[in-house]
Amino acid sequence: MTSRVSQIASHLILIILLTPAFVVAQEITDEGPDRHLLFSEGDIEWQKGPASLESGSEYAVLEGDPTKAGVFTMRIKMPDGFQVSPHWHPNVERVTVLSGTFLLGSGEELDENNTQSMNAGSYTSMPREMVHFAIAQGETVIQLTSVGPWVINYVNEGDDPRTRK
Repeated sequence: MTSRVSQIASHLILIILLTPAFVVAQEITDEGPDRHLLFSEGDIEWQKGPASLESGSEYAVLEGDPTKAGVFTMRIKMPDGFQVSPHWHPNVERVTVLSGTFLLGSGEELDENNTQSMNAGSYTSMPREMVHFAIAQGETVIQLTSVGPWVINYVNEGDDPRTRK
């Protein structure tokens, strides 16, 4: 009888310990798309913007909606010399460089001498609230995956193109 009680107690303790992890896992579940997504290069529809970046960039949403809660993937195309001033995001940002060279730096001042050069095929994953900046060398295309809503918080308010319009 003692062994049965001990076994039940062990199961209850295991359930109690695993329940918080299960609840957290449920909150961030990625249900994915409702259909198979497959994009050939010519299928990607580029748009001007987004408004949170300086003019001259283009973007294309491949999956999800960056303005809403949930996982999304988008591409951003930047002309040579394009800069993204120091900023941070409330969620993890995962970036793959598809073409061109993406100079990525961290810190509150945009300094080309304080960057790491990321060529096509390079990947980075930045934690929440990491202050960073970027400069494109040559036309550069990145693919960005994160959890929305996607928010850019500029370190210096004057660097935010949305407040200058």
